[in-house]
Amino acid sequence: MLGAGVIVAVAVVVPAAAQPAGAARPLKIVALGDSLTAGFGLPADAAFPARLQLALVRQGLAVEVANAGVSGDTAADGLARLDWSVPDDADAVIVELGANDALRGIDPKLTRAALDTILQRLAARRLPVLLAGMRAPPNMGADYTKAFDAIYPDLAGGYGVLFYPFFLDGVAAERGLNQGDGLHPTAAGIDVIVARLLPQVEELIARARARGP
Repeated sequence: MLGAGVIVAVAVVVPAAAQPAGAARPLKIVALGDSLTAGFGLPADAAFPARLQLALVRQGLAVEVANAGVSGDTAADGLARLDWSVPDDADAVIVELGANDALRGIDPKLTRAALDTILQRLAARRLPVLLAGMRAPPNMGADYTKAFDAIYPDLAGGYGVLFYPFFLDGVAAERGLNQGDGLHPTAAGIDVIVARLLPQVEELIARARARGP
């Protein structure tokens, strides 16, 4: 499983660029996920939330990205801690969960139900969401893969949230972009993920701004 047995501090916020006195607070995006979000095997400043925030700040955007990733978490685990992982001051959420479900062979119906409830509860809070999809490992068999892989586009369409089909796109199975376990991206792999995901995150920010207070 991804980062099994390793607990990573939740809701760690990487400081944004200094803001002028009296400026509006930075927009807060919470990255809710597992070890792929938490930055398993990487220094804190190389984890996905930190690198994403840096990319956004370099574009002149006043944004904070909170690291609400916990290694080993399934979709059900993410649901169980949703309320305290996504605090009241959150403006938008990136949901990256399900990799451990697939690696453990958890029934896709259970994964779907957990993610469905997460999206339902975030919708009730009027929080814009970017859902990052995951794919089942090929060794799980055709039936499992079909059921699991369908979860993300189905839910994204049903809730009208932003959708990135595969969080590890361009990184999965690329030896030079993964750590020795073949599962967790290196710092270079994280940078590939950030670059590919960035347009969707920019749209997420636009939706958060349009939502207003």
